[in-house]
Amino acid sequence: MSPPSISSERQRNERRKERAAFVSILASVGLTLGKGVAGFATGSLALISDAANSLLDVAATTMTWLAVRAAHKPADAQHQYGHGKFESLSALVQTAFLFLLSGVIAVEGVRRLSSGETEILLSWPAVGVVVGSIVVDAWRWWGLTRVARETGSEALAADALHFSSDLVNSVFVLVAFAAAHFGYPQADALIAIGVSFFIAFAGFRLARRTIDTLLDTAPKGLAERVTGLAEKVPGVVGVDRVRVRSSGSLIMGEVGIRVSRTLPLDRVTQIKERVRNAIHADLPDSEFTISTTPVQIDDETVLERVMLIAARLRVPVHHVTVQNLASRLSVSFDIEVDARLTLAQAHEVASRLETALVEELGPQVEVESHIEPLVVQHLDGREADAETVAGIALSLANHARECNGITGVHSVRVRETPAGFVVNYHCRLDPGLDIATVHDMVDELDRRMRTDHPEIGRIVGHAEPRPETAGRDIAAGGTSGYR
Repeated sequence: MSPPSISSERQRNERRKERAAFVSILASVGLTLGKGVAGFATGSLALISDAANSLLDVAATTMTWLAVRAAHKPADAQHQYGHGKFESLSALVQTAFLFLLSGVIAVEGVRRLSSGETEILLSWPAVGVVVGSIVVDAWRWWGLTRVARETGSEALAADALHFSSDLVNSVFVLVAFAAAHFGYPQADALIAIGVSFFIAFAGFRLARRTIDTLLDTAPKGLAERVTGLAEKVPGVVGVDRVRVRSSGSLIMGEVGIRVSRTLPLDRVTQIKERVRNAIHADLPDSEFTISTTPVQIDDETVLERVMLIAARLRVPVHHVTVQNLASRLSVSFDIEVDARLTLAQAHEVASRLETALVEELGPQVEVESHIEPLVVQHLDGREADAETVAGIALSLANHARECNGITGVHSVRVRETPAGFVVNYHCRLDPGLDIATVHDMVDELDRRMRTDHPEIGRIVGHAEPRPETAGRDIAAGGTSGYR
């Protein structure tokens, strides 16, 4: 999924969360006014406590709306992981409100029971207010729960839990009215005390979940889920670690994977991107950092290991020979070093590579290197005259006939340089020959040319399969250095 679509989806969720929180504020204000008037008119502690609960709802939902808006701010220099925990902070404050409310209601209920102040005045308008409150709270609870679940909002989930307690509270108020009607006015205070315990329990549940988020407790089962997603990506040898935490509606984390150490850097980058995409496809609201550890896998050959160590030390090697002797392994190769180095400097380069290979392959291995000069020259040159080119082309064709198997010498180019002629040509051979044989044949042709034409400083022959049987692309270069 591309970044623009991710951003668009998040923006839609953010707008939904803000809209749901704002509508909740308006509903809380209306319910508070209605319950307050009805509660004081009837003298019902259960209804007054319900109105007090709704008054706290106004503050809580306003704080939720502000927290949701703050949580949507992008990361900055002071909050490098974003502002998602503003939602958790809002939920924690709502928890404090719930505990405060439950305590006040319980104390007042006990006071009324002990003092005998249990009489309440019933009225149909008060009953209507309570029924309307139940309907509104049920609608808010259902709507906020749905939005919170779909967007992963902790603040809205806290609001929904809060309103579920309001819903139960209002139902118990109706029960208290019914009990008072049938001659049990003390049921109002008893029910209010019972509601206080329910509110406290809801606050405890909310506090436990919020504190887990603030303490970066990993969501249950999520690390195992992410591990499974990463392990299924081709190229991942294993998963070392997975760390996850919640930040508001966003899941953030780190995944450490193991990859083959022989892979090139661009391939490793592709694997990391595929892991990130696999996780995002399953967890859209997530941001994961993927790190890699290169490891040796079981099917690495000795040649691959030698070339890998040499590449790490930036020492070009070729002609690698691996011998399995009776009691040990023997590895020999040619290394290329800057031709301007002294013998002592070049030997230090060779010794560093040999030591690294012993550490890689074990102390029992025998390592030998042959030092060759690496000469890179930038020459000013010009095209040779037609007569010279024709003469060298003819000589190439004649010697090719003597080298049994080489035919079709073409694309001959001759350039004059301060170091002598530089000759490039193409020739054709049997496409079924192995590269080693082709290389030897082209080298033989090059040697014959330099013998007849000592003015040639550099000759490069490019071998091609014969057109009539060309089913594969075989190319081998025969090269010789300056003399």
